[in-house]
Amino acid sequence: MARDEAASVNRKAEIVSAAIEVFAEIGYFRATTAQVAERASISQPYIFRFFATKEALLLTALEVSWARIVQSFRQVVQSAAPERLEHALIEAYEQILASHRHETLLQMQAQTIQEEAIREAMRSGFREVRQIVLGAFCEAGIPNPEERTLLFLARGMLCNISAALELPELMEG
Repeated sequence: MARDEAASVNRKAEIVSAAIEVFAEIGYFRATTAQVAERASISQPYIFRFFATKEALLLTALEVSWARIVQSFRQVVQSAAPERLEHALIEAYEQILASHRHETLLQMQAQTIQEEAIREAMRSGFREVRQIVLGAFCEAGIPNPEERTLLFLARGMLCNISAALELPELMEG
């Protein structure tokens, strides 16, 4: 990759990171590309060099956040012993929550946005995560894999709420 291309890829990633933070902190609808540009220390027109619209930026931000979960879960599935699989997936998700809180908050907000492209991005992310978990549970011989997958995903959603509200007692027990 040429130096200019590498710089461009890095700059795009910086814009997406800034967007994740801004959207998570003040909400997608209230956030502006000017605020994202300020956070990324660039000019607002520079954002549009990479993203045609604010929605395109949000879709890329969601893609990044889902890719992080998918990559993490795939690594766990490849390395965890079957008897430790579910616990290892929970630990991996808790690590994501701790280190990428803004991405979690962004996904939570995106669940309520009614634009079809955003809804499809969220459906796609959930489907992929569900398939990874269900496939791993089936392969590991975990009894009732469909139900266990549903409970695993539900627990993840409760973890999100607990983290967003800073209410750890939701996860005690």
